[in-house]
Amino acid sequence: MQAAIDRNWQAAGTGAPTTPTSRPVAGIVVNKVRKKKRLTEHETAFLKQHSPGDIKMTLPSANQFPAIAYRKGITDKIYPTHSELLWDIVPIIKSEIQALVKEGVKYIQIDAPRYSYFIDPKWRQYIKDEMGVDPSQALDEAIKADNACLEGARREGVMLGIHLCRGNNRSQWYAQGSYDPIAEKVFSQLDVDAFLLEYESERAGSFEPLRFVPKGKNVVLGLVSSKLPQLESQDELVGKIEEAGKFMPLQNLALSPQCGFASTMEGNLLTEDQQWRKLDLVAKTARQVWQDA
Repeated sequence: MQAAIDRNWQAAGTGAPTTPTSRPVAGIVVNKVRKKKRLTEHETAFLKQHSPGDIKMTLPSANQFPAIAYRKGITDKIYPTHSELLWDIVPIIKSEIQALVKEGVKYIQIDAPRYSYFIDPKWRQYIKDEMGVDPSQALDEAIKADNACLEGARREGVMLGIHLCRGNNRSQWYAQGSYDPIAEKVFSQLDVDAFLLEYESERAGSFEPLRFVPKGKNVVLGLVSSKLPQLESQDELVGKIEEAGKFMPLQNLALSPQCGFASTMEGNLLTEDQQWRKLDLVAKTARQVWQDA
């Protein structure tokens, strides 16, 4: 599976296949999965000591692990199906989210690259051929699993978000396509307050799928690239936000980079100064759009 994933990573801005030179080898599940310790306790303690404000904590979606850590001929000796592995991971992520809520963390986000499999034809075919699962059924199970992880986490003053990633390692990407194939189910069924969507390139399609976002839920438009060093035009960003505002209320929209600047310790192909310029652009654009609205 990992070899197949590697072959489908693309260099940002080129569309050319590339094999990451410094990607860590994905861990393969060889025994029953169990929780040995908290996932983020040390990070929360550090942030509480050093952060002047509220804390945001990000966790991987349970759905990500069967996608990258299941190897035929090895894992299937322990877990006959991807689904069985998934549902052993769900309680681990759920317990971590519950612990974060009890610790007073105000913003909890799930990073969910798996949903991009369902919008890209080549990955939908991969789900059928390699995983032996119908993509529509796999999407239903993915939503069910993430909701199970979030169960009981909703509290007054706590924001629950999910980021639908398309790949970001070392300024690369692996999936493309409009949100149309998943929009109605994902936006209406996932029990979150905010959807963080990557919209920094034409690979993401139009804003029309936002029409399925339920009233009162928020969308963070990832219009600023975390992959490319070139600084976006503020006027163009404002225009795109206004275009998105045709499909849902402007007050329920926000702006951010499309992903983080460092999915791995090596980071993306931007300098620190370029990253700060991008963040400054996000802040200036947000002030223009929402303070003037």
